[in-house]
Amino acid sequence: MLWIKALHIIFVASWFAGLFYMPRIFVNLAMVPSDSHAERERLLVMAHKLYKFMSLLMIPALVFGVWLWVDNFSGFNRGWLHLKLVLVVGVIGYHHFCKRILLSFELLANRRSHRWFRVFNETSVLLFAAIVILVVVKPF
Repeated sequence: MLWIKALHIIFVASWFAGLFYMPRIFVNLAMVPSDSHAERERLLVMAHKLYKFMSLLMIPALVFGVWLWVDNFSGFNRGWLHLKLVLVVGVIGYHHFCKRILLSFELLANRRSHRWFRVFNETSVLLFAAIVILVVVKPF
């Protein structure tokens, strides 16, 4: 079971690395001048590749997490685990929201500023910190 836990941590950390970086690409996309088509296209290609890679990392992170949960199902009555699962659903939503934002950039429909994306970037950091604290400290 320690191998499953190690793989879960590796894939979660890798997935979150993508979630930390994707909004930084959005910041740059929001700052691209309207006449700079080459720069915009380069950033869109980077974002697409990163999103695809993040999605591939998300799958084993979730599979190994469910495996750990099923193997230790007796621990589900703990409040910290309920909150962690809610936050994980939030992270999955954040992941898919990044795809929606990427599509808005492709369609030239983004109306948000680079400052908004800088704040948006911190959401993934807060989710990651909250999940790690819940798992390690198990406060309730």
